Amino acid sequence: MKLIAQSENIENIVDKDSIYVDKTEYIYNLTKQYDRVFISRPRRFGKSLTLNTIGTLFEKGVEPYFKGTWIYDKWDQDKYPVLHLSFLEYSATDLDEFKRQLCLSIYKFARAKKIQDVLDDKEPNVYITNLFDAMSDGEQLILLIDEYDRQLTANINNPELYEKFRICLRDFYGAIKGKKQIKFLAVTGVTRLKDVSIFSVGSDIMDLSYNNAYSKLIGFTRDEIKHFYLDYLKLGVAYENNKTPESVSDIEIENLLDRMAEYYDSYCFDEFNQNKVFSTYSVNGFLKDIYEKKTVRFGDYWYDVGGLPSILKNYMESHNLDIEKLLTSEIEIPYNDFKNPTSLIDINENVLMCQTGYLTLKSEIVPGYAVTLGTANREVKSALFMLLGLKIFDTTTPAFSLKNRYVIETGSVDEIISLFNEVLAALSYDKYPVKDESVLRALLQVYLIGKNHDVRIEQNNSKGRSDIIVNFPKRRVVLELKYTDKASSEKAKLAEAEQQIIEKGYGLENLGDRELIQIACVFNGAKTKRQITMYKNVEE
Repeated sequence: MKLIAQSENIENIVDKDSIYVDKTEYIYNLTKQYDRVFISRPRRFGKSLTLNTIGTLFEKGVEPYFKGTWIYDKWDQDKYPVLHLSFLEYSATDLDEFKRQLCLSIYKFARAKKIQDVLDDKEPNVYITNLFDAMSDGEQLILLIDEYDRQLTANINNPELYEKFRICLRDFYGAIKGKKQIKFLAVTGVTRLKDVSIFSVGSDIMDLSYNNAYSKLIGFTRDEIKHFYLDYLKLGVAYENNKTPESVSDIEIENLLDRMAEYYDSYCFDEFNQNKVFSTYSVNGFLKDIYEKKTVRFGDYWYDVGGLPSILKNYMESHNLDIEKLLTSEIEIPYNDFKNPTSLIDINENVLMCQTGYLTLKSEIVPGYAVTLGTANREVKSALFMLLGLKIFDTTTPAFSLKNRYVIETGSVDEIISLFNEVLAALSYDKYPVKDESVLRALLQVYLIGKNHDVRIEQNNSKGRSDIIVNFPKRRVVLELKYTDKASSEKAKLAEAEQQIIEKGYGLENLGDRELIQIACVFNGAKTKRQITMYKNVEE
């Protein structure tokens, strides 16, 4: 059984006989159709491996690293030297150091490729121009730039340094624009910003970030997972059902893929909103866990590996996220905000959330019409609400300690309500006051989903909509919430909530053999209370 790749280098993947999900047909078409391309994707999605694969093909050809791939008998390009610049390796806090490091990379390339008489300079735009001038007539190179926006995203809260880096990058991209010495140029990043000249009017680079033909270039499709990771899928089913991998049926494999899709699928980078992909890092982490830990665990791999990305952390320090919008299943934003963000300093927050992977495309992209965004899957929704939880709650309080991990799943009604009161006590009331039932429901939703619980809000049945339903394998917890700021109305509100649960039959739909706990509860928002003051287990 081949190992799951841990590298972003195609040579290491092949040398270690690891799994390589074959994307070479897309790369072949890409290099045939375009000379200059840009692709935006969230972190940990496979951008670096894509660039490395392109560079290896151009520099070394198909031998020996592409045997058995689609491209093996089709690649007919000559070999070219590759200048691969990863901006992750350069300083994001010191502009002079950034310039020195970038110039050093160009110098090392020129020396390794024996390009003579490159005039020295401290400005990257001048240095790379000098490199082009020193190249022989007709000589060309491949230029790959990974994470081009790293220095900008790191300085979203430092306008002065942001502007200095922006000007430096603008000048650098201006220097490479249209240069005949570049056979092929590929640039990746998280954001797409108009204030860097790479995307300015007259730019020769093609933005393929939401191009239908290349929407599956980065990320895994369901068919790719089933084809390349079949042994791991069989192993997962075997562990879950105490059987041998050889006896696993196709229906069982499809069932596991369905559950994987709920957690890791439905990222959309397709202008037509047709093609969806799984998170590469999440799929690899999930299947690697099956092999190493002999268990099927739907963890938050994408968020766990990098935590809160600096771009969002920095943004949240100086901006307030619109929590009510993020709590909705779909968010509409103006077409121009989505398509042409100018600067990170004034970017639409939902566009930023999309570019960093917390939201994804939910509609076609049609000029002049609003673009719809939403969360892709349970993993990213959990990560989003974990992010919101950091903003809303004091997460150092006991409510967020490990001892409360299984309270809702296995605890008593008294313990559940006690936990919710601890959570609500951890609120920053000056910023997020609980003024009505909808706010109360939203804040509890942030907490529950941030803890990766299977939460359904206002779920419809034939008789009405419940406030909150939390599903577990052996239990379902239903909450019907009422708000008041007067102690005199608490009993009436509780009776109203109880009657609603009984009449509407909340939680009974598709219950199966799970235990059902239906809780009617009243939150008193008066300054002297601010907690659930009355509650009742309706089944009692």
